[in-house]
Amino acid sequence: MNKTELLEIIRNGENSGVEFKRDDVRPADLAKEIAAFLNFQGGIILLGIDDDGTIRGTTRQNLEEWVVNICRDKVKPEVIPYYETFEIEGKSVVVCTFSKGLYVHHMWHNKHRYYYIRVGSASREASPEELQRLFQQRGQIRFDLKPVPGATFEDLDMLRLKNYFRDIRGQHIPPHDDIETWQQLLVNTEIMVTDRDRHIPSVGGILLFGKNPNRYLPQAGISVAAYKGQEKDYNTIERDVIRGTVVAKFNETGEIVDTGIVERAIEFVRRNIHSKAYIENGRRIDKPDYPDEVIREAVVNAIAHRDYTITGTEIELSVYSDRLEIISPGRLPNTVTIERMKAGCRATRNELIKEVLRDYHYIEATGLGVPRKIIAGMLKHNGTEPDLIEEEYSLTVRLWKDRK
Repeated sequence: MNKTELLEIIRNGENSGVEFKRDDVRPADLAKEIAAFLNFQGGIILLGIDDDGTIRGTTRQNLEEWVVNICRDKVKPEVIPYYETFEIEGKSVVVCTFSKGLYVHHMWHNKHRYYYIRVGSASREASPEELQRLFQQRGQIRFDLKPVPGATFEDLDMLRLKNYFRDIRGQHIPPHDDIETWQQLLVNTEIMVTDRDRHIPSVGGILLFGKNPNRYLPQAGISVAAYKGQEKDYNTIERDVIRGTVVAKFNETGEIVDTGIVERAIEFVRRNIHSKAYIENGRRIDKPDYPDEVIREAVVNAIAHRDYTITGTEIELSVYSDRLEIISPGRLPNTVTIERMKAGCRATRNELIKEVLRDYHYIEATGLGVPRKIIAGMLKHNGTEPDLIEEEYSLTVRLWKDRK
């Protein structure tokens, strides 16, 4: 940063990445702002500036040591700021820059932990739901392994479990009535977890093998709609909410005998897109708007990687006259970016769900589904490149219809 850039920042005022403080700020208040930036996308704190942007300058002795001690004693896990001093109008202004934290940080004050997040130009204490989501985004907890309150072994579909272990994984399974052995097998494979000496289905277990997943996880579904035009409209061609178990049930020869939400979502798209017919070497060829393998990859990715801590909203699948959109709740996990995803970066939010989907061959779990299947698949199909759009609480995959 140079002085011109700093003056421009001061002129623009506080925002989600900039905070002004005088150097007589209380240590706890400074630690609060630092923790909030670390838990967001990072940011800078200017010391020696009033809230209204008035340049006061700094007078505190050993200011850098004071800041570093706060970062070490009152911010946990401790951090080291990038510290710079500028002379403006004959006054010293200090710029402390903080990158996005690798972990969830808290302020340690009066022997208590306080977790803060940045919302606009203010820092506030995180709600339990926001904190849970934050831990998951930083990879410090796996939500798909959390026990589902109220759920029991009886909430799991035994026929699908048998199908998975016997026919998909090819292993010996306990007798139907040997509940104790079954529960131990499910705990060992994380489909159930042990909580206070009780075996309880995990979130991933309920989603993958539950008799009625939406009883406990109402957000676990796919809201589907087909529109006549290029915008949302109440007058839809077809609208539904697809609910149920994620995976299908297969027979010994690999044929589906009971669909899961993956197959039902793909069937919805097939019903609501068109095909162009052309003649090649004397044969009629039907070319659909979007290839099955691309639709399948996009749907499965949304299910495997969505943020299930976000309640009140399902995955959204919309068919328009010119495009198909799949909106998955939640930002990209950990350090993943759109560009890294296009390059084949491997990272997952729901490891259990991903691994089981790989066992069923829904996905390869190589991290190359986006570049090799979705992007390359659409370029080969009609020469269009999909849009990948990350917003505050969602990721959108947009496939374009042949524009010719």
